[in-house]
Amino acid sequence: MLYTQQNVRDNIRNREGVRVFFLDPKDTLTPGARDYLTQEKIPILPASEAPIQAYHLPNGATLTQKPEHMTHLHGDVLVSKTHPRIAFRGAMDTLEAELLLCAARYPDLREALAQILALARHLLRCEVLSEPVKWEKLCGLTEAELRSHSHHPQDYYGQPHFMPEPSDPEALLVLNRCRTVARAAELSAAHAFTDPEGLCTRSDLLQALNRISSMLYILMIQQKSQHR
Repeated sequence: MLYTQQNVRDNIRNREGVRVFFLDPKDTLTPGARDYLTQEKIPILPASEAPIQAYHLPNGATLTQKPEHMTHLHGDVLVSKTHPRIAFRGAMDTLEAELLLCAARYPDLREALAQILALARHLLRCEVLSEPVKWEKLCGLTEAELRSHSHHPQDYYGQPHFMPEPSDPEALLVLNRCRTVARAAELSAAHAFTDPEGLCTRSDLLQALNRISSMLYILMIQQKSQHR
């Protein structure tokens, strides 16, 4: 099996309080997957050292083998691939892909998009590991500043709100696509983390995704103001 970064994240194990990854000699890692393990300081151990594992389901049932229609929610807990949190991870994967394509196409945007991509990947990590989201600034702007700049672009960039048109610069239109994907990821998060009483259990994820879409809109505003 060829393990991608997402496959690796889904199969990280815990051994005596330390995160580890077991790799069979017949399996390989993509460069991104290996870089992720190195960056996170997660040791790669022989699969022969992995303990016999029982998979657990949210309803308390156990399985000895992982069915193809199921995947890891966290640790050894399996859920259907249609689970809302798995759908959210897919939405984040799509957002990352769009940001990467936009950055590859428009060098002038790479620095800003790299920061947005880093935050998006941080959000995914926090969701998978059930950790709180921690960030202070995005592209030099605080959470409050992002909100203000995106709500009052005329005051900051001399450019009022607008609707994208086919005549706009291509970079602006691609940024707009990234923005809509960020919005879709936010909606997916809202679906995944709203409890039966209607309360959001991960407002930190939703807020950060909202600010990502705000930053992408600000980049669109800047593109519009530069090409008037």
